[in-house]
Amino acid sequence: MKERYTNRRRPSSARHWRDKPWQVRVLDPANAPEVKNRAPAAATAYVGPRVILRRDADTPELREALIAAAKELGWALKFEREDSRTRKLQFGVIVVHITVAEGKAVRPPDGFLLLQQARAMSGEEAVRPVGLDHVLHATQGIQADPLHDSHPLHDSHPLHDSHPLHDSHPAMSYLDLGFDGRLPVAYVGPPPPRRRDDELPGRRPVVAILDTGCGKHPWLNGIVKTGIKLDNKQIGHTTPSTDPEVGGDITGPWDGVIDPLSGHGTFIAGLVRQTCPDADIVSWRIVPSDGPIVESDLIVALSQIAELAKRYREGHGKQPIDVLNLSMGYYHESPEDALTFDPILIGILTTLADNGVVVVASAGNDATSRQCFPAAFSTAPCSVPVVSVGALNPSGKTDALFSNVGDWVTDYALGAALFSTLPPFQGGLEPMARTEVGSRKRESLDPDNFEGGFAVWSGTSFAAPVVAGRIAEQMIKAMEPKGDKDSAKVAVRKATAAVKAMRVAKAKSS
Repeated sequence: MKERYTNRRRPSSARHWRDKPWQVRVLDPANAPEVKNRAPAAATAYVGPRVILRRDADTPELREALIAAAKELGWALKFEREDSRTRKLQFGVIVVHITVAEGKAVRPPDGFLLLQQARAMSGEEAVRPVGLDHVLHATQGIQADPLHDSHPLHDSHPLHDSHPLHDSHPAMSYLDLGFDGRLPVAYVGPPPPRRRDDELPGRRPVVAILDTGCGKHPWLNGIVKTGIKLDNKQIGHTTPSTDPEVGGDITGPWDGVIDPLSGHGTFIAGLVRQTCPDADIVSWRIVPSDGPIVESDLIVALSQIAELAKRYREGHGKQPIDVLNLSMGYYHESPEDALTFDPILIGILTTLADNGVVVVASAGNDATSRQCFPAAFSTAPCSVPVVSVGALNPSGKTDALFSNVGDWVTDYALGAALFSTLPPFQGGLEPMARTEVGSRKRESLDPDNFEGGFAVWSGTSFAAPVVAGRIAEQMIKAMEPKGDKDSAKVAVRKATAAVKAMRVAKAKSS
């Protein structure tokens, strides 16, 4: 049995996202190298000693410009082959590793410095198709943001530890619900009612979730599919030993602490189950148990998912996808950065939209209007626009204090203190009090005992699947008959109508 801690804080020896082998770094605008006539950088998180380039723009001239910049800095480059899962697909990236050149003693290799040096030597246009390998955070709660601990605005940010009102700041109420914001709760009612196949007018709508995967739960067993492949190649991560939905304590397995994102995907699936009980769910795993997500990995998985959707509409694929939930996000370091990899991400989102898939993305939990991607692609001209979702408080009348806002946030839904499914985790924390009277044991609430299978949690990560489920619910009455397949054009029309109907229904209920 694991040792159980009696306090509510993670032990000082516990892991942290900065300890990852791929060396996640946070760009500090105050100390970032600058290039003449280029706007100063803003904060972002990225994999330190590498960059990525678009496969469609890979040329000898581009490689020479990067190699020359690396040589100037005393570094060497290694260009990987493209991931085998995307070589025959429309979109793909090439990872470029940065190492110290032989016989040199220089500063540690860094992707941002390499890009700035290449821009200074060869010009902005010469290396535009190259970018940082950004790190995305799963937007489930305030403390899951990889910018949190070392964010350059940390000392003055109203949600962070050094704020003079930290202990009493109202934003902390979302975390006080439980450790990492999760709180075990009990539920005594029946599962959401689900109709039989023969009671539906057509096939079931399919909501796809790209997250931490999905664990076993009575509400989800037989409804959630995992392990769906493309051309017999896995999508996302599939190694059992790193599955966040099994056990919960993957990173630092002897510290007794459930990882901050464990259960994230199961919680999201449960929200879809509640908002559209008749939907089928497909779940893939791309998010580690303690985050974050690497952009190059995300691009590979999204490329495969877009291909699945495309093949289904073309008549030679078996897996339909009607809604795709993405509860994750990152920030560009500069406006120019939006021109680097937005073409490939927008290209993927456009392929999904053109095949009738509604992409629903969480807006982020940093209480800022700064655009968080992919949610901010809601402003991109897609045939079915991306739905960007911010979080509301339980009353449904006010925005959650942590939620990002802005004209790029298209919708708001309940996202604070939500109830949903969680794997039956048992963490290492102890109840604050325990006693025994006669033959009956008594104790206070155990903050990380989820053996009851349900929890309360907060974040725009959870507002997004509420909207995704509502869109799927609106699709049911117009869903294609079993055995038939709508054309891509018809699917786009129906998807657009479902989004509009979701908004109309929400406005009537407000």
